[in-house]
Amino acid sequence: MAKKTKATKTAKTGNKAAKAIELKVGQKAPDFTLPSDTGEKVSLKDFRGKKVVLYFYPKDDTPGCTKEACSFRDNIDRILQKGAVVIGISADSVESHKKFKEKYNLNFPLLSDEKHKVLEKYGVWKERSLYGKKFMGTERTTFIIDENGRIAHIFRKVKVDGHTDEVLQKLDELSQKVIA
Repeated sequence: MAKKTKATKTAKTGNKAAKAIELKVGQKAPDFTLPSDTGEKVSLKDFRGKKVVLYFYPKDDTPGCTKEACSFRDNIDRILQKGAVVIGISADSVESHKKFKEKYNLNFPLLSDEKHKVLEKYGVWKERSLYGKKFMGTERTTFIIDENGRIAHIFRKVKVDGHTDEVLQKLDELSQKVIA
């Protein structure tokens, strides 16, 4: 009987704990191609030669996700000056991304991963809980990927307040390592 309950729970939550991926600094970042808010396909390899601030977030137009996106928007010039680009990924649809981007005048691509394939590759599609209810969702995580496509830093379980400043500081530190 316990096996049946466990199987039912797994089926309901889509839990893939057995396949959980834990990427590490220094590893090659998994490549991907996803549709953007414009409907165009965007691949990670398109940005080779630049640092990439790849941030995964739970849902368009929710308070924390909006604050995070607007902070990246407001600091985009500083990020670009450090030789980096910003890409946001969530499980929302292209249409949702388009509305979110227009509403908040976001100035970087938002990619749609409705089937969670990239979220799973990066190990950010996880079992979560809210008000005692368990469900599968995106764990807010930011990866900094270097010019050669390797993971240079990972911010897990991101707290939105001050996060962009942390990213900018880390971009500075990574630039100093290259110079040294």
